[in-house]
Amino acid sequence: MEEILPGGVANAGAVVRRGRFVLRPSNPHSKAVHAFLRELRSTGFTGASLPVEIQADGRERLVFIEGDVPVPPFPEWARSDDTLASIAQLMRRFHEASSRVPVGGGPWSDELADPAGGTMVCHNDVCLENVVFRDGRAVGLLDFDFAAPGRPVFDLAAFARMCVPIDDDRSARRLGFGLPDRPDRLRLVADTYGLDAGGRRELVRHLDRPMRSGGAFVRRRVDAGDPNFIRMLEEMGGMERYDRRRRWWEERRDSFVSALA
Repeated sequence: MEEILPGGVANAGAVVRRGRFVLRPSNPHSKAVHAFLRELRSTGFTGASLPVEIQADGRERLVFIEGDVPVPPFPEWARSDDTLASIAQLMRRFHEASSRVPVGGGPWSDELADPAGGTMVCHNDVCLENVVFRDGRAVGLLDFDFAAPGRPVFDLAAFARMCVPIDDDRSARRLGFGLPDRPDRLRLVADTYGLDAGGRRELVRHLDRPMRSGGAFVRRRVDAGDPNFIRMLEEMGGMERYDRRRRWWEERRDSFVSALA
């Protein structure tokens, strides 16, 4: 018996649980991701998916991580400062473990990757729907489809953008966030992760690019006819959503810089 697991966009409706395992569509990067995740587990890090195989039907099979995975509109516990800090702690442990794993030959996805590359594999898509929680604390990272070599602070910025969230009021409300003090929450991420002054400046710089020119990834998927992304873009109000976010960032950027000082 297969149970459809909710959440996600790219693989919405195609990820299922069967007993102790998760089955999900594989892609051209799955073999490289599986090799990386096995090496990652050998470092002693247990906070990520453990792959089993790529089946004859083209689906990848991974060990199911027990816990809670929130979906939007996100419940109150998933929006708390404690939950946000626990993800930052998990990411710090993940990056420390990943730094000890050879990057390997790939191929890796370039869709959300750090344009400068890097010497360690980063997740690049740590949103609330890609984290498993127990009692409100992050215990596991899911969906490494967009993993690629990069810099840890670039990965941290992508996570902060989605989970603080660094987003305009209308979009934040759509996800259930209300209007939290987003500069304070970004500082919480930086403090919990342990960023120094230079790292905090980099964090803002890595937020600048997607906030000022975001939407390219979604547009590529929409132009390719992906029904899940077409539906998501319509629900978000079309590409105007990204213009609205850009304007909001231009108005609010200094408050985030001040919060990180």
